[in-house]
Amino acid sequence: MRRVIVASLIGTSLEWYDFFLYGSAAALVFGKLFFPQFESLTGTLLAFTTYAVGFVARPLGGIVFGHFGDRAGRRNVLVTTLVLMGAATVAIGLVPSYASIGVAAPILLVVLRFLQGLGLGGEWGGAVIMSVEHGGEHRRGLNASWPQVGVPAGNLLAAGVLWILNGTLSEAAFLSWGWRVAFLLSGVLVIVGLWIRLSISESPLFAEVEESGAKARMPLIEVLRRHPRGLLVAMAARIGTDVAFYTFSLYVLTYITGTLGLPRSVGLAAVLIGSAFQLALIPVFGALSDRVGRRPVYAVGAAGAAVWAFAFFPLLDTQNRVVIVLATVVALATHAAMYGPQAAFIVEMFSTRLRYSGASMGYQIAGILGGALAPLISIKLVQLTGSAFAVSAYVLAALLITLVALWFAPETSKTDLHASSATT
Repeated sequence: MRRVIVASLIGTSLEWYDFFLYGSAAALVFGKLFFPQFESLTGTLLAFTTYAVGFVARPLGGIVFGHFGDRAGRRNVLVTTLVLMGAATVAIGLVPSYASIGVAAPILLVVLRFLQGLGLGGEWGGAVIMSVEHGGEHRRGLNASWPQVGVPAGNLLAAGVLWILNGTLSEAAFLSWGWRVAFLLSGVLVIVGLWIRLSISESPLFAEVEESGAKARMPLIEVLRRHPRGLLVAMAARIGTDVAFYTFSLYVLTYITGTLGLPRSVGLAAVLIGSAFQLALIPVFGALSDRVGRRPVYAVGAAGAAVWAFAFFPLLDTQNRVVIVLATVVALATHAAMYGPQAAFIVEMFSTRLRYSGASMGYQIAGILGGALAPLISIKLVQLTGSAFAVSAYVLAALLITLVALWFAPETSKTDLHASSATT
């Protein structure tokens, strides 16, 4: 079990490093290098539009890799997604700027971002399911939370690498080649991840399904027919979580540098420290959900994030660096309360033979409505209203959707995963 958790955690950390690296670079670099013909804010908005392409690709990756995960097994799919993500990220580090090849530069960026999204779309479901299906039933919340730790770990690693490069290089050097180093590092990290992933065994629950001859022929169709409620609950519960996270960890970089005019290092340091706290808290909340249930822990986190959204931007507006760090730490702590129990909550709603497809679809489709649009909507809201209050109201609206979904959702912590059908 320990080896499975380590393999899932390291693999997801590397994949999220790749994914977040793009988002951070979109906030700090891509507008200048790939859309220089536009003024600063519009260039950043276009850079975030290419960033959103990854979220559009994630449901497709969830469908494709979910199909093979339910048909051919979890382990081989996880190896494939890691290679795909790593190759796309290294290639992004090699894309020439607009000044070198013109419009072909942003087109290449979009294609590679799409491939990143495909890889991540298949990654999450497999990593979480392997952790749940290998472990004991009374520790599923804790076990499933470890791949979730890969999100702040990847964010921490991405922000940390960019922070070091930004602090040690001149502005010209960072924009010219420094940011590329962070993307090229992914190639080394993927080799480490592959070495660990190839050492783990297939899920015992999938082996049971395979031996019984009960594998689904068309997992996607069966998920829609057998688990429509689980799919809707998973998507709705995810939307607010995603909007809050990408506002607190990604849009904050644009707000601090673009709106407040503070150095890049201030935003990167705040996200770095906040992600470190988040990393430690996610398994705590995952374990707590094993004791008191998934829904109560999840709901407290959603309510806390909704309230904090209205304190977050006024605290940033003080331009006090300590206050900015504190605001980001608390914001990401509320996300950890949602994200800790989330993986087990979603996975437990689907039967074993359809679990990879169902969990991946529910998780990734919500990403389009949540994470993909959050930075774009936030930028536009501030541009139209001249105030971040509108962004706080947007975060609140998204979290209300999550709270409604939790109200109607079943409590999944006692679900028997060996049963032929899950809770919904």
